[in-house]
Amino acid sequence: MRFVAAALLLLAACAPEAAPPAACCTATITAVVPAGAPAVYLTGNLAGLGPWRPDALLMEGEGSERVARVTAPRGSVLEYKFTLGSWEREALGPSGMVMANFRLAMEDNVSARHEIVDFKKDVKEYIADWKGSGVKGTLRYWTDVASRFLSEKRHVSIWLPPGYDQDTERRYKVLYMSDGQNLFDPRIANTGVDWGVDEALTALVEEGAIEPVIVVGVWSSAMRGPEYSPWHRAPDYARFLIEELMPRVNAEYRTLTGPPNTAHMGSSMGGLLSFYLATKHAETFGACGCISTHLPLSEAVAARYFPMGEGDKAPGAAPDETPYVLKDLDAGLTIPRGARFWFDYGTQGLDADYAPLHAKLRAALIEKGLVEDDDFVIRAYEGADHNETSWRARLKDPLRFLYGKG
Repeated sequence: MRFVAAALLLLAACAPEAAPPAACCTATITAVVPAGAPAVYLTGNLAGLGPWRPDALLMEGEGSERVARVTAPRGSVLEYKFTLGSWEREALGPSGMVMANFRLAMEDNVSARHEIVDFKKDVKEYIADWKGSGVKGTLRYWTDVASRFLSEKRHVSIWLPPGYDQDTERRYKVLYMSDGQNLFDPRIANTGVDWGVDEALTALVEEGAIEPVIVVGVWSSAMRGPEYSPWHRAPDYARFLIEELMPRVNAEYRTLTGPPNTAHMGSSMGGLLSFYLATKHAETFGACGCISTHLPLSEAVAARYFPMGEGDKAPGAAPDETPYVLKDLDAGLTIPRGARFWFDYGTQGLDADYAPLHAKLRAALIEKGLVEDDDFVIRAYEGADHNETSWRARLKDPLRFLYGKG
């Protein structure tokens, strides 16, 4: 299951499927793979590679060297990875972890060679060996959770803080999080770096800054974009959370319920989902952590990057470039009384374009009577990028805002 927070919405140059004239530019990419490796695929950000479809291009060869050739217009930047046909079987580097995206500037014909030491195991092997993740506290998993409201099954990670099994009378607030595969286990995380949610929460409890909480991480699916979009399938996703998942969590674990005790956090598209849940389902979620929220999402972006048929472009019309959130603010978006909002973003990568829309959001929240630093926070992190490494580095800040003792 693939999630690199920026990958779904990456605004990189895309090539047409036909080869460009004058044979410029061609990237010849060689992967040196373990003996006996099955079919290996190249995936990437260009249109001819999905974009980011895990089985986009079968590499040539059957031995230890596999080769693929990709064409793109001069000036394009090709980002790419290797898989065995699914994101669950992504290539691993010398560290034994998933590698960051490879990049090639297509200024001329170029070539690159990479050594792959192995591929990810079946994810259920990592789930069974949850202690091998080095997690602090206890990880439990529900696998292949089905829903009446969503088309895709998904795994769910439940993190119980240290001491949960010893203090059998204590009940806990609950933080629901999107992209649950990226939260606790670097062996599973899409970029080889997890958020370190367990480390951050444990450290804050030890500092006396917050009380311990339970975390429920819902893994993303192939329908991540539309499922997280408030203007597409987020209403159905909300029903899955509220009507199906939360009752099961509350039945099996010692939770505190109601808006004061329930929050949601997510990044990029997951940030949009968090904002939606706190504004449209304030009867359940009292606060949200919106990390590197992809506020630029628009009809045009959805048409380019959502799975076929999931955009909302009118037939025969050019898709609208206006961000959905601006339309909502102009229409007088209602903010529930008592809801609390954390927004943040970096200054690098995809986040570099986020400041203007966050400024408009800030003005709208103040106009609606919310008090900055009390009801909401909007914070920029200089030098931070749109990835798990950056989110991990600042995670304590939104957790203090959501759960601080005062």
